[in-house]
Amino acid sequence: MSFRLRDLDWVLLSALGLLAVGSLLLLASTAPDLFWKQFMWYAIAFTIIVFGSQIDWRWLGNQQWFRGGLYWLAVFLLLISNFQSHTIRGVKSWLVVGGIQFEPVELAKLGLIFVLASFFSRKHLSAWQGKNILLSFVYTIIPAGLIVIHPDFGSTVVVMAIWAGFLLTSGINKKRLAIGVLIAIVGAVLLWSFFLEPYQKDRMTAFLFPERDPFGINYNVIQAKIAIGSAGFLGKGFGGGTQTQLHFLPEPETDFIFSAFIEEWGLLGGLIIILTFFLILYRLIHIGIRAPDNYSKFVVLGTVMILAVHFFINTGSNVGLLPVTGIPFPFFSYGGSSILTASVLISIIEHIKLESSI
Repeated sequence: MSFRLRDLDWVLLSALGLLAVGSLLLLASTAPDLFWKQFMWYAIAFTIIVFGSQIDWRWLGNQQWFRGGLYWLAVFLLLISNFQSHTIRGVKSWLVVGGIQFEPVELAKLGLIFVLASFFSRKHLSAWQGKNILLSFVYTIIPAGLIVIHPDFGSTVVVMAIWAGFLLTSGINKKRLAIGVLIAIVGAVLLWSFFLEPYQKDRMTAFLFPERDPFGINYNVIQAKIAIGSAGFLGKGFGGGTQTQLHFLPEPETDFIFSAFIEEWGLLGGLIIILTFFLILYRLIHIGIRAPDNYSKFVVLGTVMILAVHFFINTGSNVGLLPVTGIPFPFFSYGGSSILTASVLISIIEHIKLESSI
């Protein structure tokens, strides 16, 4: 197949590039030591997107040996990570190989999307049959259960959202949906009672009582709100964010990068980032609607679910509307695992776009 650079979705690529520029701009101001690392991740990511789009990843992902192998490899790595003593911020979500940190949950998202996309593309007309609901749920709960043990509640929500999105777009059986909601409530109660750590429970309740413990559990969110509230329309300029530069705002490169960016570039800058992200979602959905087959449509749906849930959890926690769970802003927060996962998925979607334009 000839290299078809011109037929790529350049609106999508430009929007991703704008997020990358915003991230690098913030890192140059707040964490210069991370700037070149992030630049390297973006260089790899865009290489994957452009050149990977020429490879029929969709076909590869539809091969049982590949999607099954990827899925079970991710499950194995998640299992191994639970037995390690190494933790970062109290969780065992990372494996360290040769000094490089890798999150198996990102591989699990890829494997799960391939497995569920194949399953629902074949069963979407009967997705709400009891056996199909159960089987698709089992595919999802295996990695989700291992992720909960880490403990990583935020990533668990993302994984479960992929399954819920696939199921809900395959039609709705009201009776079974009601039963599912009831089971989800019972599951949430059990999760709260037996799996969540005390600090995670504090995070869950902190956003309900934003003024409680301002120097403890609510400190991060309060500082994020101060950073946003003091920014004004145009912000304080490059290197001018007091909450960020004076280290009052924790994790400004990852969990609270949205707040840190707004502090320096104002509400206008924040609005540009939000609109850019929604443009990315729009272009992905646009490609998905025109995808040539159901499998491709479900791959796009899974990607949109991952990116959208990440976005809403991250930005929601920055403004105190949702608990802080450590979920990164897609293609914006510092970190290689999340960026590379997004780039692989977007390269697949770019290939779907190429197929659709034939």
